[in-house]
Amino acid sequence: MAGKLDGRLDGKVALVSGAARGQGRSIAVRLAQEGAAVVAFDVCQQLASVPYPMATPEDLKETTRLVEEVGGQILAREADAREGDALRALVAEAVAEFGRIDIVCANAGIVSYAANTWSMPDETWQEMVDVNLTGVWRTVSAAIPAMIEAGNGGSIVITSSIAGLKGMRGVAHYSAAKHGVVGLARSLAVELAPHSIRVNTVHPTGVNTPMVVNDAFAAVMAQSDADFDLGNLLPVAMVEPEDVAAAVAWLVSADARYVTGIALPVDAGVLQK
Repeated sequence: MAGKLDGRLDGKVALVSGAARGQGRSIAVRLAQEGAAVVAFDVCQQLASVPYPMATPEDLKETTRLVEEVGGQILAREADAREGDALRALVAEAVAEFGRIDIVCANAGIVSYAANTWSMPDETWQEMVDVNLTGVWRTVSAAIPAMIEAGNGGSIVITSSIAGLKGMRGVAHYSAAKHGVVGLARSLAVELAPHSIRVNTVHPTGVNTPMVVNDAFAAVMAQSDADFDLGNLLPVAMVEPEDVAAAVAWLVSADARYVTGIALPVDAGVLQK
């Protein structure tokens, strides 16, 4: 893995949720390469409605190792994005350790599937919304007061999905939550502009991570009536987590200093189809 890059995030501190593996790990490592200290957290346990193996404490330890391998500082903790008190405690610990928070990457999320919207179990709907929408709100709400108090401005990037910009069969709960974070981000962009805090969303197509590359997703794709057309316009089956991390790194950097309130696809053109 490459070491330090050009240091455009030197002196910054980034809070990254869902950091134990996949996109979150790639984001944590990329921001460390750019010079940021990283505050990483993940629930590191299996949730009832999720049909694939979720991240483990060992995965979070590997993220720590990779960040340190590129010369970065990291504070890594197991925490649930649905638990506001735990997140506020983590933010307080991060500020005590690093002095500030400049960047929030609200990336933690899950996916599950249903035959249709109206027959979906209540618990499946609720857990999805609790993690993918309410968990994002709780993450940013925990960090924003510290960002405002520090007076340094900053950047928030929320991980949405192509399903946050279009409807998809069998994942109405996921699509609704991912649409919801777009509205959350746009409202926050208005509210936080006076504090020079920018807020944007990123919208990947299928990404080569354990959330997509697993037996449950393969079974859904194999169903003849499934509307999971992830056939990208560009000739790639999936994008890599590093591609998403590169987009996030740009959004949180001074290179995007006047970019706020946007929904940025990293979708290999699939939304053009």
